[in-house]
Amino acid sequence: MGRPGATSVDSVMSVQTHSFLSDALTLTPLSEAGAVEISALDLSRPLTPETVAATRRALLDYPVLIFRGQSLSKDAQATFSAQFGELEGHIGKLSDGSTFPLVHTLTNLDGEGNVINMDVAKLNYFWHTDKSYHAVPSFVTILHAMAVPPEGGDTQFSNARMAYAALSSVMKARLEGLTAVHDWVASRLNSGTSPATKEQKQARPPVSHPLVRSHPVTGEKSLYLGVHVSHIEGIAPAESTALLAELTRHIGGERFTYTHLWRAGDVVMWDNRCLHHRVLDNYDIAAHPRKLNRTVIVGSRPV
Repeated sequence: MGRPGATSVDSVMSVQTHSFLSDALTLTPLSEAGAVEISALDLSRPLTPETVAATRRALLDYPVLIFRGQSLSKDAQATFSAQFGELEGHIGKLSDGSTFPLVHTLTNLDGEGNVINMDVAKLNYFWHTDKSYHAVPSFVTILHAMAVPPEGGDTQFSNARMAYAALSSVMKARLEGLTAVHDWVASRLNSGTSPATKEQKQARPPVSHPLVRSHPVTGEKSLYLGVHVSHIEGIAPAESTALLAELTRHIGGERFTYTHLWRAGDVVMWDNRCLHHRVLDNYDIAAHPRKLNRTVIVGSRPV
């Protein structure tokens, strides 16, 4: 599948792709799973309060927002992101021992611009929601694509509200009141990447969150799991493992997912409170540059 002009491998869904105006935003739905393109905005310039409010409202209906053809410096991305809340720091250290900047670059390039193989990137191939191993996880994540491979390296999103709504009443009753432990140590073990350091363990001890969380604005229920989960509390380990595996298969259902095929200049903004996402392992990570600048906004404690 070629990249030019493509938006989603899920385009087989009966989506109304015409553009329409909503709260002064021009929206083009891309997937019934809740992705929409917003056009005619230059994110390098401050948004009006009305546009910020309209963008927040759009997130409630479309938890994945795509802005094409953007050109943001790191400062400009930080300014854009800060219009939606407090920027969040990142766990760990850079190779020189310094802390990660608030605008963090995700890349397979070394300091001299050479493409390298990064084993740690494998963690992103598993379903997750950003910073769920925090006591107060993330609200939105914003990625700005600076360089992307000609094909592959796509990001897939799963609408956790839709996935929960599709569960049987028996399963919903089974999940009621269950909590899961989210842990950076478990995240590394589950993904087969390098072990968590002593400093990382101290910075982010295990936390418990509901397996089904309610959206703080809409009240809608969503599944809340992923690679950062160690186990479900209060049930036998074997039952926990089997239930997590069943739910993970469930959220990957085609009807819940939108797959974003990146173009350079894309800005994608998503609501971690009702989404899971992963990078598809459909490209040679050491063959082509892939560079995206990332900002994350502090959220609220799941309930």
